Amino acid sequence: MFKISLCVFLVLATSPAFSQHAHHHSDGPTEVGQSAFAAISEIVEVLQNDPETDWTKVNISALQNHLVDMDLVTTRTKVTVETKDMIVAITVLGQGESVGAIQRMTTAHAPMLAAETGWKIDVDQTTAGAILRIAVSSEKELARAIGLGFYGVMTIGAHHQAHHLQIARGDSPHH
Repeated sequence: MFKISLCVFLVLATSPAFSQHAHHHSDGPTEVGQSAFAAISEIVEVLQNDPETDWTKVNISALQNHLVDMDLVTTRTKVTVETKDMIVAITVLGQGESVGAIQRMTTAHAPMLAAETGWKIDVDQTTAGAILRIAVSSEKELARAIGLGFYGVMTIGAHHQAHHLQIARGDSPHH
């Protein structure tokens, strides 16, 4: 009975009539624009709605810089992957401003990635980027790390929004 009810709900919830009814309160666009702008907008809304926000420490420019780093690492890098035994070595290379972005992002993300996965993570900075080494304990985890690759590994964990809020509040999340 539960499965039938769930199926009926999903069919109705995804139908155009339900969708129009569910969103009837919105007369205008709901997308705030480009993804970095949308992330900043989301954080600004949280800060404005929090009566405890210390506006003397807020630094939206630091968040914008971090979002630029995220974009550079995602769009302006070349990655190679090598495996030996139970270690995945991911070399991330860039040019110009992407080199610093690679170094900041891999160094900052390594402890969070280790905490989320239980993997042993090491990062070595190079003149053109960084080498991220992931040591795993099983064939299944090895396949997971290889399958995700650098870009997938960088998304692991539900810490990104909280991380962005920390940056915007003027706190350093990279201790």
